[in-house]
Amino acid sequence: MTARHTPLTAALRELRVRTGLSLAALAERTAYSKSSWERYLNGKSLPPRQAVQDLCRVANEPEGRLLALWEIAESDWSGRAATPTPATAEPQAQEQEQEQAQEQARLQPQPQPQPHNPPRPAGTGRPPGRGGRLLMVLASVYAVLVGGVVLVLLLLPGRDTPGDEPLPASAPYSLAPQCHGAACEGRDPMRMICGIDPDTLTTYRTATGAHVELRYSAKCGASWARSWGARPGDRVEVTVGGPTREVRVKDQADTEAYVYTAMTVAHPGSTVRACFLPGPAVGERECFEARVGETAAPTRPPSPQ
Repeated sequence: MTARHTPLTAALRELRVRTGLSLAALAERTAYSKSSWERYLNGKSLPPRQAVQDLCRVANEPEGRLLALWEIAESDWSGRAATPTPATAEPQAQEQEQEQAQEQARLQPQPQPQPHNPPRPAGTGRPPGRGGRLLMVLASVYAVLVGGVVLVLLLLPGRDTPGDEPLPASAPYSLAPQCHGAACEGRDPMRMICGIDPDTLTTYRTATGAHVELRYSAKCGASWARSWGARPGDRVEVTVGGPTREVRVKDQADTEAYVYTAMTVAHPGSTVRACFLPGPAVGERECFEARVGETAAPTRPPSPQ
């Protein structure tokens, strides 16, 4: 498993848990065997694109985010991530060979003018040119890793980023959370890297058919709400007894992906409350709660508040 494969594997596991299906039951509902799903969900092999789509269908999950993560993992798995490729079309084999040849030529050390210093005595120092080649190789590897991490962060769910805050300076170097507790209040859970493998406290389906989830990251000590299947004008609020964080579905593009609130501080035992506010003249306000540390279960309260 590579760093680019890890987010996809974590997302697939989360979806499978949400379905409540065993591997055998999942195999019955898709074209892939129980042993195949075991390999996919444990990162032993890369699932086919269709398997990712099938799991999204079974879990009633929008497939956009999972397919974006699959594209990243597949490019790394197949080796295509080693060299830049056009984003608009897949290059032909001949073009790939030409690009690889150009890349190899670029990485070859260029001849440098020889200094006018006296030559070193034989047997001293390192072989000439070796250090330069090593530095170039290390720089290339570093560039690929940084690019991959940044791309994963950009493609994580949610088009609406609370506060539109810049990525922290340390983000490219680590996938560790960038805040905890009070430092996360009002911050974007994806940009603070709190959205990797969080707990789902509960999932709620509204009267209009939208889904709202309460999320909690123990590593960040914070909670937030995310929604999908909503309509333009709908809003979602979340609070843990302190500030209320809100997100609004702005347009049609938002309805085809996740929208999520900023984070608010939470800890084991906290009661997290979310409210869904449909657009004007659509329906009534619907609220629900979940407690951090309790087993997640789908909810559908009978009376809106």
